[in-house]
Amino acid sequence: MKYILLMNTMKAGDYGMATWPKKDQQAHIAYWSSLNKELAEAGEFVVVHGLAFPDQARLVRAGRDGTPITDGVFPEGKEFLAGYWIVDVESPERAYAIAARASAAPGPGGTPLNMPIEVRQVMMTVRPDELL
Repeated sequence: MKYILLMNTMKAGDYGMATWPKKDQQAHIAYWSSLNKELAEAGEFVVVHGLAFPDQARLVRAGRDGTPITDGVFPEGKEFLAGYWIVDVESPERAYAIAARASAAPGPGGTPLNMPIEVRQVMMTVRPDELL
């Protein structure tokens, strides 16, 4: 079963990893690298993507003639989607265990950030070659 693990974090101005001491930044990145490597070695890793900050996001709707109409930026949100993993695991409990590990990524001073990770089953996958 495939699951998407959505990593939500504090709003951009509060997250500020760039303001952390260099050793804390390095520990944080090393944690992610280790987790991703472990998932790959277990055959559970599908993909991970980090996303741009909300100040670069736009909501898009189709106008009456189909022309894109954009709206945004919405920096006032309490949290934002920072990135996501797709994992292929045997059970929802395994997806929850991975999400808990992701949530515990170290922050300043090594204190776990305990970021909320939303876990949702991927119900359908369509590959480009299936569209032809």
